[in-house]
Amino acid sequence: MQPREIIVNDKMQSGYRYFLTEPAGRNFDPEFEPELTPKQMLELGVFGGKYMTDCRDEFPKSWFTKAKLSPDKRDAKLNCFGINASKPLSYWREKGWIHEDDPRGWFQWYCRYYAGRRHEDDARQIARWKAMRRHIAQIDKNCTPGDLSCRPKQRQALLHWAYDSRRM
Repeated sequence: MQPREIIVNDKMQSGYRYFLTEPAGRNFDPEFEPELTPKQMLELGVFGGKYMTDCRDEFPKSWFTKAKLSPDKRDAKLNCFGINASKPLSYWREKGWIHEDDPRGWFQWYCRYYAGRRHEDDARQIARWKAMRRHIAQIDKNCTPGDLSCRPKQRQALLHWAYDSRRM
């Protein structure tokens, strides 16, 4: 595959450049097996619809055709489980979990990874993704299979990390 340069100009980045070096949705690290694509996540409802409202030009138009987005402010009703399961970006910055190349956080990293970017931060982000499995264990331990009303905040949080708790 011929690397393709992407230049980002949105509210959070101006002139940021990266290269897509892998085919979209393929050649992932063997330890990284997300259950949902960015498009599926946006369609199901994540981050109160506020996450990707100003950076659509960077990603395929198809990701946004059925996306649940809110251009003005976060709206938990747009989330798949109708509940807020997000900390503000300021919280993530204070914890030091935001890499300067992905100022929106994990989901931005995942969208770019899915699109074909490979980056110095991949191993750290994949480790963070794997750590979310603790929430799967809690749902398995405390919920009847298929009961989507059980632990909706944890289910929404898992959805934010490309895990599909609707199948648990």
